Amino acid sequence: MAGAERGEEAALEQGLLAPEEPNQLIYTGDGSVDFSGNPVVKETTGRWKACPFILGNECCERLAYYGISTNLVTYLTKKLHDGNASAASNVTTWQGTCYLTPLIGAILADAYWGRYWTIATFSTIYFIGMAILTLSASVPVLMPPSCEGSFCPPASPFQYTVFFLGLYLIALGTGGIKPCVSSFGADQFDDTDPAERIQKGSFFNWFYFSINIGALISSSFLVWVQDNLGWGLGFGIPTVFMGLAIISFFSGTSIYRFQKPGGSPITRVCQVVVASLRKWNVHVPEDSSLLYELPDGVSAIEGSRQLEHTDELTCLDKAATITDVDVKTADFSNPWRICTVTQVEELKILLRMFPIWATTIVFSAVYAQMSTMFVEQGMVLDPSLGSFKVPPASLSTFDTLSVILCVPIYDYILVPLARRFTGNERGFTELQRMGIGLVISVITMSVAAILEIKRLAIAREQHLVDQNVPVPLSIFWQIPQYFLVGLSEVFTFIGALEFFYDQSPDAMRSLCSALQLLTTAFGNYLSTFILTMVAYFTTRGGNPGWIPDNLNQGHLDYFFWLLAALSFLNLVIYVVCAGKYKSKKAA
Repeated sequence: MAGAERGEEAALEQGLLAPEEPNQLIYTGDGSVDFSGNPVVKETTGRWKACPFILGNECCERLAYYGISTNLVTYLTKKLHDGNASAASNVTTWQGTCYLTPLIGAILADAYWGRYWTIATFSTIYFIGMAILTLSASVPVLMPPSCEGSFCPPASPFQYTVFFLGLYLIALGTGGIKPCVSSFGADQFDDTDPAERIQKGSFFNWFYFSINIGALISSSFLVWVQDNLGWGLGFGIPTVFMGLAIISFFSGTSIYRFQKPGGSPITRVCQVVVASLRKWNVHVPEDSSLLYELPDGVSAIEGSRQLEHTDELTCLDKAATITDVDVKTADFSNPWRICTVTQVEELKILLRMFPIWATTIVFSAVYAQMSTMFVEQGMVLDPSLGSFKVPPASLSTFDTLSVILCVPIYDYILVPLARRFTGNERGFTELQRMGIGLVISVITMSVAAILEIKRLAIAREQHLVDQNVPVPLSIFWQIPQYFLVGLSEVFTFIGALEFFYDQSPDAMRSLCSALQLLTTAFGNYLSTFILTMVAYFTTRGGNPGWIPDNLNQGHLDYFFWLLAALSFLNLVIYVVCAGKYKSKKAA
């Protein structure tokens, strides 16, 4: 928080902040309202005074989520007796669903409920899912039988059903929280106030910082509890924290700023497409001022400001072209026939963002390895720290520590330093920040592959290839790859949060946040697809494949090199797309 204030002071010194207009001193200028729907006074609402409740909610909710996801592959292999490839696929499929369901929550928030009530409703569903999952690991009849020697009986269909019911209720609950919390937090800062706009840039850093505080507790303390004190307690503690997340969120209601829902963004997009097709033979005027728009800067979309016309994708401008028929009938109220420039520009913005969105999918596939193949790699490394055995999943602590360490360094040191060279009030543009993270992701997978090459060499030297046992190589050699994942997150994930919020139309911010989360879903599904294809093609002819149950017989290093190559190709495509991107402009 102090970093935000210092950032504001530095910006003032450099003349980045313009003096406030008199009307800005009392009320916000972005159309935000209080809980009762009245205009909000700037001094008594929003800004950093409202953020602790939102950041506390996110910290507790992420502690609950990572308390399940971080060690889930271990539960599936050790308790439900899944194979390595099957367990990894189940985890990535579930994680993918957790980042697919935000589309549901985003549409409800932008169109009907608003972000506040969407978060409240889906948090309840989330809590119910957590409770069911805890019961599935605590009640004897719901728990799978233990192994008898080398024989491990699979869980019954009923046990699988209860477990996955809880798991996928959590995925549904996540869908209403994830696309709304970051946007709701950013809503506490007035876009029309230059000082608050800079503070909002810092908010995204501290939002991600709070996520990783929750993740740190999960990947260290909760993983140890699950491995040593039992999974009932290990799932029960996150359930309690999810309850605390709900309490924290409601506690700040009186000082929150709210944005009114603007109607269905999907409907508005369809209206532009239909209106454009209906006027396919209409000539678009060269003078954009002749296109249809409401006068006096008023937007036809609730909770939205007017957008400036752009010269790209001019075929869509047909939807805002006024024809003789429109003039004769004097009917401009049918958006399926004629749309405002702002409505057309909403769709243009989505289409311009699409290439950037698509190039973050591979990065999410790399990130997914931290809770799947990195953990399975750790299972065949030496976990000893004196007499203490380090749970493989707890190594993700170093990813979290990396983020916790790098966010303040980025906010306090790197941004002021970069600002001197770039002149950008945030140091780097969102696209530059994301690109740096993509470079680091290529390095990350290369480091993981090199470690696996070393591990397999030791397995051959020690004649352990035919034994499914850890090799005498410390698990702490995984620290560099976990640290690099965290560093790449600070650049790519936080940069993407900023990009999809700032560049989105006012009335589509939850939807665009959901689209950003959707890349994580597709990244997990891509990881599942790659794992499935690798298993299919590398096990033909009776071969053990790259990722067999006994990794000492496999070639996990090939899998990591494959992801490194895909990441590099993706980086090249991203650089081209980012170079062509044109930012949103308000009218």
